[in-house]
Amino acid sequence: MIQYIAVALIGALVGTAAGVVLNKKIAAKKLQDANVLAERILDESRKEAQAEKKEYLLQAQDDIYRQKKEMEQELKERESTLKKQELRLQEKEERLQSKQESNNQKESEIVVWEKRLTKQERDLEERQQQLDEIIQQQEKKLEQIAGLTAEEAKKRLLADIESKTRHEAAATIRQIEMEAKENADRKAREILATAIQRYAGDYVSEHTVTAVELPSEDMKGRIIGREGRNIRAIEAATGVDLIIDDTPETVVLSAFSPLRREIAKRALERLISDGRIHPARIEDMVKKVEQEMEVKLREIGEQATFDVGVHGIHPELVRLLGHLHYRTSFSQNVLHHSLDVAFLCGIMAAELGLDVKKAKRAGLLHDLGKAVDHEVEGPHAVIGADLAKKYNESEEIVHAISAHHEDVPPKSVLDVLVQAADSLSGARPGARKELLQNYVKRLEELEGVASGFDGVSKAYAIQAGRELRVVVDCERLGDDSTYLLCKDIAKQVEEKLTYPGQIKVTCIRERRAVEIAK
Repeated sequence: MIQYIAVALIGALVGTAAGVVLNKKIAAKKLQDANVLAERILDESRKEAQAEKKEYLLQAQDDIYRQKKEMEQELKERESTLKKQELRLQEKEERLQSKQESNNQKESEIVVWEKRLTKQERDLEERQQQLDEIIQQQEKKLEQIAGLTAEEAKKRLLADIESKTRHEAAATIRQIEMEAKENADRKAREILATAIQRYAGDYVSEHTVTAVELPSEDMKGRIIGREGRNIRAIEAATGVDLIIDDTPETVVLSAFSPLRREIAKRALERLISDGRIHPARIEDMVKKVEQEMEVKLREIGEQATFDVGVHGIHPELVRLLGHLHYRTSFSQNVLHHSLDVAFLCGIMAAELGLDVKKAKRAGLLHDLGKAVDHEVEGPHAVIGADLAKKYNESEEIVHAISAHHEDVPPKSVLDVLVQAADSLSGARPGARKELLQNYVKRLEELEGVASGFDGVSKAYAIQAGRELRVVVDCERLGDDSTYLLCKDIAKQVEEKLTYPGQIKVTCIRERRAVEIAK
């Protein structure tokens, strides 16, 4: 057994030794092969490096040659450019030399001319001195002959020129204004005639009394009541005067306010139909009628805006328009007058190519202040403008309302349209009435304004005070002075008098020659 183990060990050792020797031989073989491969790779690398070196050298030589060619070409171009620049510089130098020679020649000529001019200036100064001496001598001789100094003569000459110029200017102004006025009057007449022809509205004349019919004469006693308590209650509640006279079956209500008369009339008619007439019932009935009238006023205002075709007006302004139905001016119903003005403004605005709706709106609201002018101080035009502004009307509408009686100066065509339409509506025959005393006084004041001017021989107010005819003294005033007098009279009328619409001033100057043949 041990022998076998020993033999196996020895065999293993021998095998191991043989393997080591074999491995060494294999490693040596691989090393030798690697060295051979490395030498071959080195040889190939050297060959490739030499080939690349040759290639790089050839490429470098080509680049150097190419750059050399380019530099030579660039040098040639630069030489050519320099030669051209040299030629241009030579040409410029030659031109400068020629200009220098020309300037030298001109300078010499200028020196000669300066000498001549200096001599001429001295000659002119000497002549000017001589002329001044001669003029002074002549002026002294003229002053001796005329007996005036030069300053006095100058003043007299200027005065004559100013007088002639003033007359010529007056004549020119008169001609220009006459032509402009003729054209403007013709166009205005056409527009006004068109407006009047296209609008033919009725006018309503109001009075300050209202009659209430009674079913019988016995009702008068019931209205008066015991010791007059019923009639006093009616007058206290309505603010009107009850006139009970011998007129059969009629009671007259008298008050300046048509609205109060209407309330009193309706309340009295209902009391009469009801039959119960006593102070408590009277107060209840008047309050009820007043509430109904507020609704009625709004309905009247809405109907007016509908008739005109104007919308978007504040409800408070609509209510005030309803109040105008029960307000009069020179016995003319103010709401009907406002409708007239609205329609006339619309027609004239259409003729002029303006905004028709805006013109109607201004015309309808122009007398708005009359609805409250008994409660607020100031002109009704200004009051109406304040109301319109308060309830968000446009600036143009507000200014047209305030300017329709020239409480403020008009500044737009719309302002003038409202003025013209207001005058047309009020000036229609029968539209307005005026007290005889006031009418006569206004005419006398109008004639007195014209008679106060120097050179006026007679003055007449005609056409109900809408025209003033003035006859001037032909011996004292000429044509131009008459024209200026007419303008002065018109200006004085505007400043001193208050009148509706406008007044035409006509100055007449005529010379009559009379001779008697015997």
